[in-house]
Amino acid sequence: MPQLAAETFASQLIWLAITFVILYLIMSRVVIPRVGGILEDREARIRGDLDKAEELKADADKAMAEYEARLASARTSANQIIGEMKATMATETEKRRHEIDAELSKRQAEAEVKIAEQRDSALGSLDEVAKQATAALVERLTGSSDEDRVARAVASVGEGR
Repeated sequence: MPQLAAETFASQLIWLAITFVILYLIMSRVVIPRVGGILEDREARIRGDLDKAEELKADADKAMAEYEARLASARTSANQIIGEMKATMATETEKRRHEIDAELSKRQAEAEVKIAEQRDSALGSLDEVAKQATAALVERLTGSSDEDRVARAVASVGEGR
């Protein structure tokens, strides 16, 4: 193998050193700065993205706190409105109940008056019916009836009630 030949060993070492220096210079002056720049750009972009993410998270937390505050305020307001509506409805219900009670009392009084009138009317006609029935019964039993006498008899019985 020619690489292991002793007579070419010195020249191979020189070419190795020259090649190493050239590659080192190329790497240190061209490739490594480019890779370093890319890594720095990437690191800067990641840092910027992380900072932006923290800002967005802070904004989201702020918005969530504001939303929760508004929601709590809305719930408080809704509960207050519900309480007011319940009180209003209770007042209106009580007022309506009193109106209905008054109307029912009025109707009951009118019904009692009508019942009394009908009872008096029925009792008044009862005397007339009693007179007619008694006269018919007396006439059937005796063959004749005296209407004045029958009227006095029914009146005397009616006074006893």
